[in-house]
Amino acid sequence: MTAVPGRGPGEPGPHRRRDALTTVLRAAVAVLVLAALAWSSLEAARAGTLPQHVSFFTNQSNFAFALVLLAMAMLPPARHPRWWEHLRGAVAFYLAMTGIIYALLVAPLDELLRWDIGWTGIVLHRVAPVVAVLDWLLTPRRSRPRPVRLLVWQGYPVLFLALTWIRGAVTGWYPYDFLDPTASSWGQVLVTTAVVLVAFLTVALGIHLLQGRLVRRRPAPRDGGSAVRSSTEERTG
Repeated sequence: MTAVPGRGPGEPGPHRRRDALTTVLRAAVAVLVLAALAWSSLEAARAGTLPQHVSFFTNQSNFAFALVLLAMAMLPPARHPRWWEHLRGAVAFYLAMTGIIYALLVAPLDELLRWDIGWTGIVLHRVAPVVAVLDWLLTPRRSRPRPVRLLVWQGYPVLFLALTWIRGAVTGWYPYDFLDPTASSWGQVLVTTAVVLVAFLTVALGIHLLQGRLVRRRPAPRDGGSAVRSSTEERTG
């Protein structure tokens, strides 16, 4: 075996070390998100509001994100199915919208400038959306995606919207005020929803186009590397 210059025999290369670090970070974030979800769910159960708690888009999208991170930490990229990147993109898109909607429509303005909102709120509304988008931007894409996935990604938000209004009509409870016609009017709710859907499509387009844009391509072996291999083959031959 020929040692690579500057690296001892058996010592992992920089790309392997980086991949190992990425795996550890993904697993750590997944555990953190799951801990925040478990803690907030326990508090909701004590308050008797667990059914409402699990109905929030924030909690559902964060749970999906944690599962995706765990899967990526446990399975090497070669074992991911062909549709895996599209699932990852969908989850990154949902987390991005979680952070945007929280900042623009849910949180009071003064709350955005504070950090005393509880550790679960910080993890689920701020840390997870940022990490999801960064992970998407920093992971190289394995294939050229088709724009049709933009429409597929809208399936879950549209279903969430429809079920929210159906449940709200029956129970009178809505997870977000901007979706509650009793808090304003159906006209106002529909206008706000239309704006949100346009934002969803816009953000989805950005997620689609920016996949892996912050990662540097791994350089191809230079001629010198080929010469080393040839020399080694000659010696072993």
